[in-house]
Amino acid sequence: MIKINQKLTKVSDINLGNLPYEAADILELMAKNNKVYEYETLEELKFELIIRIQITRAAILLYKSDVQFATFRTSKCNEQYWKLTEKGAFELKPNVLPQTGIEDIFLNSNKYAFECATAIVIIFYKAVLESIDHNSFNRLFSDLILYDWEYDQDLNLETIDGTDYLPGDCVYFKNPDHDPETPHWRGENAIILEEGLYYGHGIGIKTKEGIIKALNTKRKKNPEQSAYLTDIITRVKFNIYKAYRIKNFRENPLMNYNLFSNLIVSEIGSRTYFF
Repeated sequence: MIKINQKLTKVSDINLGNLPYEAADILELMAKNNKVYEYETLEELKFELIIRIQITRAAILLYKSDVQFATFRTSKCNEQYWKLTEKGAFELKPNVLPQTGIEDIFLNSNKYAFECATAIVIIFYKAVLESIDHNSFNRLFSDLILYDWEYDQDLNLETIDGTDYLPGDCVYFKNPDHDPETPHWRGENAIILEEGLYYGHGIGIKTKEGIIKALNTKRKKNPEQSAYLTDIITRVKFNIYKAYRIKNFRENPLMNYNLFSNLIVSEIGSRTYFF
């Protein structure tokens, strides 16, 4: 359910203007959820939709890039812009703009490798970058470090328990019987996309069942429990950035915006195919 200015609002009564098609799909899911989504103004709602769409698009861009999956020990980055620490963190070098550092991950993706939690944080940074004024982004995140779930306090993420999943949320698949020799497969952080699909770095774009199936190949001998989707949701606190929002939706020239239009998903064995 959706409330604007303390009034329950039908999806059909909401004018989304020139927002991309994904916005209407997200609204429909909000309306179906038991949770009440409350906004002071229509513009506040539209801004949340913008960031959610940018999150899903950043996830797709990362999936289509040449970024590799790696453990912290084997992580790598473009050292023109980042310093790689002994623990596998990326520290932005002095005099490099945060915008430049984040964009380079997508432009020179073959120079990067990291694990799934770092991937999620990068996706969130990219989405915020595309949703607000770039000067504000560079000011907010001037001391940028990328490592696991460590992030700048101005990123403003929240983790809650719930099942009101929406595109742009990060969810967690737990793998309780993971192989102790590969602790990085104890679970998978994944961004919810459209059409019942999820993006998990190192696994790719799959259905919920596809991610569970992939994790189940990473278990110890004689496992007793399947991997499963938990009720843990991590999302951006959208309102924090409304003072910095840009007027128009920012399109990304690297993006094929029709990736999920009329999409048919087929899973054969451990692979997922898109038609």
